[in-house]
Amino acid sequence: MLRFNKNGKFKIMQITDTQEIPQVSRDTISLIENALDQEKPDLVVFTGDQIKGYSLKFKNHPDLIKRTIDIILTPIVQRNIPFMVTYGNHDRQAGWLNYEQYERVYKKYPNFISGNIRNSQDVGTTDVQIMSSDGQKKVFNIYLIDSNSSAASGTGYAPVNEHQVNWYISERERLKQENGDYLPSFVFQHIPVPEFYDGLKKADKSAQGAVEAFGDHIKEFYVLPPEVVNAGGFMGESPATPDVNAGEFEAMAQKGDVIGIFVGHDHINSFVTNYKGVDLGYTQGCGFNVYGPGENRGVRVFELDEKEPRNYKTRTVVFKDVCGTPICTPVQEFVYKHAPTSIRKAKPMILKGIAIVGACGIAYGVYKHLKNKNK
Repeated sequence: MLRFNKNGKFKIMQITDTQEIPQVSRDTISLIENALDQEKPDLVVFTGDQIKGYSLKFKNHPDLIKRTIDIILTPIVQRNIPFMVTYGNHDRQAGWLNYEQYERVYKKYPNFISGNIRNSQDVGTTDVQIMSSDGQKKVFNIYLIDSNSSAASGTGYAPVNEHQVNWYISERERLKQENGDYLPSFVFQHIPVPEFYDGLKKADKSAQGAVEAFGDHIKEFYVLPPEVVNAGGFMGESPATPDVNAGEFEAMAQKGDVIGIFVGHDHINSFVTNYKGVDLGYTQGCGFNVYGPGENRGVRVFELDEKEPRNYKTRTVVFKDVCGTPICTPVQEFVYKHAPTSIRKAKPMILKGIAIVGACGIAYGVYKHLKNKNK
């Protein structure tokens, strides 16, 4: 049972996008270990892409899935910290579906919290309550939503489905009936809801910090509001939201119970904005075997107060501050820093490259023609 400490405090740590391979990065583990030792959270929440499922290193080697996850979890398990898990768009690509990872790996740990899972197939959609320090009443609720994977069309991302939204509404109302009022809640998931764009500012392409959007916002550019930048927020890529709005945010903003939706997915984003009274927060990637914000890879910490559960505090803890060592793989890091962050972003670069090669070919052909003509 999760409960507030005797001093009325409760601390949550969000870890996202470790996106590890069988040769787990020492820096990833160092970041997790040092952040845990500094912050001493009461609960760790993994918000997806624990493993780099598309890595060829997993192909035909499903046994390596368990081994990789075990290594990622070791710092949490050794410290006996309760933890919860939802999934990202890459976890299932390794060969085991999410519910198979749940059954074969996560569920076997005594400090793993399943929560009230939606069903045996959707094990990443669940919730759990945090009890008062005396254990007499429910004070706060945590929802985890499995935000699914790629869209059926093959481009973009699938939205949360109607059954998941209805499950959330049912849980919200059940908790109200049991407790006499709506419980203040966090929602953790991997992929952001489309409304994350509503917390940003449209800008000109040349504006400082502007990022180009995709999907429904194609050819638009956005920046973070100044107050978010001043608070340490950064945005290195546009929110990769589903192109279809399933009404998830609308449902969660209806009754005032959800005070924040926190995601990962876009590794070089770290900020908190607000839309319609709901905080919309990004946590940067934690893993070093995938692209990320260099030494600003990190985790997000949430501090709750039993007396004022809606008045929470949040901040990030980053590699450069807690590890005190340079990144172990500087060449790999250089490649990740300069590579496109998604297929969508890579396409125009590829087309541009093809155009340049084509133009060079034409120029060379003309040169050869003129040279032969002048012989």
